[in-house]
Amino acid sequence: MDVYEAVDSRRAVRAFSDAPVPKEVLERVLTAATRAPSSGNLQPWRIYVVAGDPLADLKRRATARALAGDTGDEREYPMYPAELPSPYLDRFTAAAAQRYEALGIERDAPDRPMKIAALNSGAFGAPVVLFCYLDRTMGPGQWGDAGMYLQTVVLLLRAEGVHSCPQVMWTMYRKTVSQIVGADDGLVLFCGVSVGFEKEGVPRLRTGRADMTETVSFIGV
Repeated sequence: MDVYEAVDSRRAVRAFSDAPVPKEVLERVLTAATRAPSSGNLQPWRIYVVAGDPLADLKRRATARALAGDTGDEREYPMYPAELPSPYLDRFTAAAAQRYEALGIERDAPDRPMKIAALNSGAFGAPVVLFCYLDRTMGPGQWGDAGMYLQTVVLLLRAEGVHSCPQVMWTMYRKTVSQIVGADDGLVLFCGVSVGFEKEGVPRLRTGRADMTETVSFIGV
């Protein structure tokens, strides 16, 4: 699979099979991903790979919190700006409607937030979740570096025939995650990335993208 095919076939999959992802595949991907760019070569990311019984325990704890209506731990950084203007709000609203309709969650259902949280906290059935942390001393530049690193990871996973789903949702249960992975207070959870093989027979959702001309300007080209 070349890089263009990996980019085109990457989707946030929300229905994974329980087939295990071989450790050697994860090691190969994460070794190659060390070549991701970072300003000053700081390589600010700290990754915890969780599977098996520890992941099952984490899913149980987080899902119990979700089903109890727990609104989550205090945010350490905002998931989105407080006010999203157009066109960003338009894109967000359209994608959310597509996403949860595909999962069978009615938009006006009173228990919609709880159902969404419960699905997320189960990592959509994924057998592996990667948790990305950064040192609290890091700034916006290093958060951008972490994003480039994670993009490298998910594209390498596609090259291995594996799918993923980045989930900032895990920051809602960051204290529970930290208890499982043993992250110290000097680290802040950026996100989790669910990893696995796509479940067969589940409708495939592919959200739209803005046309390149909406986001790119050529100057002197």
